[in-house]
Amino acid sequence: MKIKLQNLGILKTAEFELGDLTIICGKNNTGKTYAVYTFYGFLKLWRNIISIEQLLKHSRELIDSGVIRIELEDFKKRIPELLQRACNRYSEILYKIFASSEKLFADSVFQVELDTSKIDISGEFKKTISSRKKDLIVCSKEENSSILEIAGLWEKGDEPISASAIEQFINNILLDILFAPLFPDPFIASTERTGAAIFRKELDFARNRLLEEIGGMKRDLDPFKLLDRVYDSYALPVKDNVDFTRNLENIAKKDSFIEKEYSHILTDFQDIIGGEYRVLRDELYYMPRKGRVKLTMGQSSSAVRSLLDIGFYLKHMAQPGDMLIVDEPELNLHPENQRRVARLFARLVNIGIKVFITTHSDYIIKELNTLIMLKAGTKYSRKVMETFGYIDNELLLPQQVKVYSAGENLMKMANRKKKTKVVTFTYCDIDPNLGIEVKGFDDSIIKMNQIQEEILLGGDE
Repeated sequence: MKIKLQNLGILKTAEFELGDLTIICGKNNTGKTYAVYTFYGFLKLWRNIISIEQLLKHSRELIDSGVIRIELEDFKKRIPELLQRACNRYSEILYKIFASSEKLFADSVFQVELDTSKIDISGEFKKTISSRKKDLIVCSKEENSSILEIAGLWEKGDEPISASAIEQFINNILLDILFAPLFPDPFIASTERTGAAIFRKELDFARNRLLEEIGGMKRDLDPFKLLDRVYDSYALPVKDNVDFTRNLENIAKKDSFIEKEYSHILTDFQDIIGGEYRVLRDELYYMPRKGRVKLTMGQSSSAVRSLLDIGFYLKHMAQPGDMLIVDEPELNLHPENQRRVARLFARLVNIGIKVFITTHSDYIIKELNTLIMLKAGTKYSRKVMETFGYIDNELLLPQQVKVYSAGENLMKMANRKKKTKVVTFTYCDIDPNLGIEVKGFDDSIIKMNQIQEEILLGGDE
C-alpha cells in the first residue's frame, strides 16, 4: 500500500509505502505527525467514506425473490475507482481530523494506491445479519468461488426490510469482503498520551459535571451532541487516546491474542516499565516490582505514563493484522529502554502486528539496525546474539522495514522550471550488513563528535 500526500501543513508533497515496520524520522516541524494522523484517520473512517453505489437493484431483487447471487469479480474491478472517490471525500474532510480550519486544508490531497492484482477474494465468507434476536439475512461464499449468495430469511407475507436498509447491508458485506483485508485495524499512541494518562479522572469528572449541568436545560437539547462538539476541538487521534484512557477499566476485562499466545512479550514489556499496570476496584494503579506499593498515574514516572496506552493495548486489545501507530515512542524513555522498545516492536512485527512509528531517536534506529544486521546469521553474529541476549524472534529482514526521512529536499514541482526546496519524505536505503542509513541522524552525531574532538585535542590555548 502506498500513501501520497500534498499540501498537508508544512509538508508540500510526500509519499511512503507501508512495510511490516514503517518509520518516519527527521527533524521537528517536518510533517511527520501530520502524515501519521492523516493515515490513522483514513484507517478509522474508511468504512464511512467508501460507498459502493448502484446496489438498489440488488436489494429490490432480494425483496422480490428472496435470494440473489452477486459476481464479486465485477466489484473487484471497481476497487480503484471506489478508492479514488473515497480519497477525494477524505481529502475534503481532513480539516475535521485535525479539528482545524477548513481553509488550512483546502488544497490538501490524500491518496491511497493498491496493487489490485494482490487482492484475494477466494476465501470462504459467512455472515448472518440479525435484529432483535431474529435472523434476517444470511450471506455466504464458498472457498475459491467468486459468487456471493445473499438470502432473506423472512416468511412469505412478512413485512420485508426496506430496500434502502438492504442496500446498506449489501454495501457493508461487500466492504467486508473487498476492502477489510486491505486495511488493518489501527491503534494509536499520540504524543499527548502522557497528559491523557495523568488527567483521566479529571476528564471523567468534567464530563459528568457537564452532563449534570445541561440536564436541567431544555429537554430538546441532546447532551451527547454537545459533548461531541466539545471533543471537536481535539484532533481525532488525541480524542481517541482520551476515550481509550477513560475506558481502561472496561478494556482491562478483555484479553488480547498476545496475552493468550505470547505472554512472554508482556513479561518483557513489564521489564521495560519495571512493574505492571493493574485495575483494582475500578481504579488504575502502577505496581512497581520493588516494594509492595501501588501508585496512581499522578504518582508514577512520566515513562510509566507514556507507555500506559501501549501496555493496555498489547495485553487487552491487540489482534493479528492490527496496526500499532506510535508517535515518538522514545517519549520520556532512557536510552536503554528506547533500545528495548525497538526490540519489542520487532517482536510484534514477527507475530503479525504491523507497526508504524515516527521518531527522533537515534537509539531506536541503531537498535533496529542491529536486529537487521544480526538476521544475516553468520557464525559470529550468533555469538553476538548469545553474548548480548538477542533472540531469533526479534530479528528483522530488510524487506520487512520501510524507513523515510522527513526534511527539505530539492524537487521539480509542477509549473516551475527549476527545482525548489520543499519539505518532503526521502526513502532511506537498508543494507542487510549495515542496516538503515538515516543521514540526518548521522550528520548530527558526526558534528557532535567533531566538536568534542576539537575540545579534547585543541590544546590549552
